[in-house]
Amino acid sequence: MIKNVEGGICAAKGFKASGLYCGIKKPANDSPDIKHKNDICLFTSDKECSTAAVYTQNKVKGAPLLVTKANLEKTGGKSVAVIANSKNANTCNADGVEKAEKMCELVAEEMNIQKEMVLVASTGVIGQILPIEPIESAVPSLVRELDYNKNLEAATAIMTTDTVKKEAAVQFEINGVTCTVGGMAKGSGMIHPNMATTLNFITSDCAISSELLQKALSDIVKITYNCLSIDGDTSTNDMVLVMANGLAGNEEITSEGAEYESFKKALFEVMATLTKMLAKDGEGATKLIECRCYGVSDVDKGITIAKSVVCSNLFKCAIFGEDANWGRVLCAIGYANAEFDINKVDVELMSEYGCIKVCENGAGVEFSEDEAAEILKSDEIIVNVYLNEGDCSATAWGCDLTYDYVKINGDYRT
Repeated sequence: MIKNVEGGICAAKGFKASGLYCGIKKPANDSPDIKHKNDICLFTSDKECSTAAVYTQNKVKGAPLLVTKANLEKTGGKSVAVIANSKNANTCNADGVEKAEKMCELVAEEMNIQKEMVLVASTGVIGQILPIEPIESAVPSLVRELDYNKNLEAATAIMTTDTVKKEAAVQFEINGVTCTVGGMAKGSGMIHPNMATTLNFITSDCAISSELLQKALSDIVKITYNCLSIDGDTSTNDMVLVMANGLAGNEEITSEGAEYESFKKALFEVMATLTKMLAKDGEGATKLIECRCYGVSDVDKGITIAKSVVCSNLFKCAIFGEDANWGRVLCAIGYANAEFDINKVDVELMSEYGCIKVCENGAGVEFSEDEAAEILKSDEIIVNVYLNEGDCSATAWGCDLTYDYVKINGDYRT
């Protein structure tokens, strides 16, 4: 049985965090308000962790990703600490790798650990030089203030255009031993993952090998984060890290079986919850869109079709306007890279206010526009697509497209 718990990145045993404002983002017009917004965080484990990661497939990669990947290769998938900053992506800079390595070195020296045991992540504006001086000043405080209850300080430190923090955690049992998986994420725009999305950090006290941790992460990314799209832009700094320190005390999971499946289910719960949070907090968004594709011959086809629907700018606009323009759903299905029989396709629009069929066997059916409008008033809209060709299903998540999305991104850099 899986149980939701509090604590985010600190929910699992042995994980501490801290976060503060160090000045990476300069106050605008001398506004003191910015000093209440953390821009750097650190989280650590009391014990060396098995660690797995997935990275953006964008050919332009942020320097922190390159350094993190190199460090994990050197340690054989082990880590102890992660330092992350917001407001500056440290991407497309000549000194980017040097600065990312320096961040790891600063933490390692302060904690007296091997520098390769420290991983690094950054998010924010691309192409601006990352100032290292405020980070150098902040690291001693970050280490000194590490605490088992400071998940909130860390979760807020990685926010950019996010309007809410994103945390999730669950407990589950393996052979009578209680284990925990918890995590935090950031992301609101430039989200169309091709491996993972934004910055996502997950911790666990379950004992599991690095190899199986990587397999579980890669499998679940495919059906969670990779099924998310806000605006069709795949970020240069996308990364998901999972760290497991084994402090729960279960026998280490080294092969696939019941114990591995239990861990994988818990990891899915956390990653799926964070995925929905990311979709709902899309830049300028007023509505979460969830497309469920049923009756598919295989999962990959279902993902392709569901994601095509949530990626459709025309459909996203219709949802913003609360217009039951179901033809845009069929249009999006039609240009998806998948083969199917349109004459078998049914479509429903659903929310907590009800469910209404708008298309059957590839053709429109009569429905009440008033009833549809009532359903679309919700801030969470579900689109059910039935291909009626098989037994598989898949889900994708997105959000509506609003005026505010353009406003936010029109002057994001300045």
